[in-house]
Amino acid sequence: MSTNKFSPRAIIKSTSVLSLGTLSSRILGFLRDIILAKLLGTGIKADAFFVAFKIPNLFRDFVGEGATNAAVVPVFSEYYAKKDKEDFWNFVSVVLSLAFIVLSVITLLGIVFAPLIVRMIAPGFMADPEKLLLTIQLTKWMFPYLIFIGLTAYSMGILYTFRSFAVPAFSPCLLNIAIIISAFISSRTMVEPVFGLAVGVLVGGLLQLMIQLVPLKKLGMRYRKPKTLRHPGAKKIGRLLLPRMFGSGVYQLTVLIDTFCASLSFVVGQGGISAIYYANRLIQFPMGVFGVALANVVLPTLSDFAHKKDMDSMKKTIVFSLENIFFVMCPFIVIFALLSTPIIRVLFQRGEFNAYSTDITSWALTFYGLGLFSFGGIKILVTAFHALQDTKTPVKVAIFCLVVNAVLNFVLMGPLKIGGIALASAIAGTVDFLILFYFLEKKLGKFNGQLKMYFLKVILAAALTGVGMFTFWRYCFISNEIIKLCFAIISGFLFYGYVCYVFKVMQAQKVWKWLRDCPKTAWTTPKK
Repeated sequence: MSTNKFSPRAIIKSTSVLSLGTLSSRILGFLRDIILAKLLGTGIKADAFFVAFKIPNLFRDFVGEGATNAAVVPVFSEYYAKKDKEDFWNFVSVVLSLAFIVLSVITLLGIVFAPLIVRMIAPGFMADPEKLLLTIQLTKWMFPYLIFIGLTAYSMGILYTFRSFAVPAFSPCLLNIAIIISAFISSRTMVEPVFGLAVGVLVGGLLQLMIQLVPLKKLGMRYRKPKTLRHPGAKKIGRLLLPRMFGSGVYQLTVLIDTFCASLSFVVGQGGISAIYYANRLIQFPMGVFGVALANVVLPTLSDFAHKKDMDSMKKTIVFSLENIFFVMCPFIVIFALLSTPIIRVLFQRGEFNAYSTDITSWALTFYGLGLFSFGGIKILVTAFHALQDTKTPVKVAIFCLVVNAVLNFVLMGPLKIGGIALASAIAGTVDFLILFYFLEKKLGKFNGQLKMYFLKVILAAALTGVGMFTFWRYCFISNEIIKLCFAIISGFLFYGYVCYVFKVMQAQKVWKWLRDCPKTAWTTPKK
């Protein structure tokens, strides 16, 4: 199914497929958020919708995507390598049946206990009965989304096992398209358009699930009702999944603490939850396009190396992945730190999203951006632990960082308001990355010493880019803010790439070589 040879080209090629799909989804996501910002702003309906949408997504990481990355892909990869196709697909049928049962039970319980769940997640809403009631109603409407997106995650896990990334990469576009269409229709036909958005979420989840069936069928999947749900592979997934679910619970508790603090409007101001949502959407752009995509691509590769005890190739893959994460994330840190206000203003400030909304959202974006390289690095390191079928270490580290994040939230949100909540997440993320890196070195042995020098080169290049962008923004004569912003970002990336090339950063040199060779390739007639 794979070779022992470490292949950066194959990883980058597969990452490019996922990145292109994620980029398409993010662009549609920005269009979606622009429409939502105009329709809902940062008011009562916006806060209610974003909290209600967040609730099924909290459970999604427990038994959906989190389960896929931590337990399903490593066990599927191992099982496919050892068993014949018939046994493998029977195993898949068992896992999908169990997943459907668990997701359905959680959904029913979620609908029944929606009033309690909303009060626990956003206690600040209890001061506003209208906002509380609307959030509860929307939560009940959208909870079935968990079934669709959970089964989608398991289907993606099967496709990842076969190194099939195209459909999983592009399927999230369907959710954004469904929400955009529902926003246009509901804003013109419904008294409360926010309920139309809830319908759009359900339709988008169903479409994402249905599209996975096309490549699965081509791979030879045939669902058969299992004679029994007892299966050694399913038990192994369960053993790996339990600590990962606990770890996911820790992560979701961090999200809940952030939501809890953001709902306390008498401390952080009105619209805190919406500000965090919009800022996070921008942070998730580079994270999703490259960080998450790269982590998903290297998971089956790392699992294969771990299964074959090829630790040298595994370490090379991890170092290669971290270098690429740092190279991509550092310029985004500079951009979000220096240009957060014009970015938010250009993207969202229209309709119900006013100047106050821009101020609080850009403030959150500035501080969230400081943790970008850590957030991306954590994805890679946790993936490495999962490939080693060690789901306990990331959990222990996450528990410690939960405490760090919670303490910093309450310390920083007083003086920094909504920015304090974002900064707490950035600091806790950095601590998480450093501890995981330390434990992974203890497990695998010391990594290439050049990683530290590589990191210093990239940081210096990003710092010089920041100086250049600050100078440009301050003294540039361009009056149109959209043109000025686009020019600043594009020139910033080009300058960063040039400095990295001068510093002999491998990724920049390869990009330059590709750009230099492209014209030659384009004008060369291929030999017959």
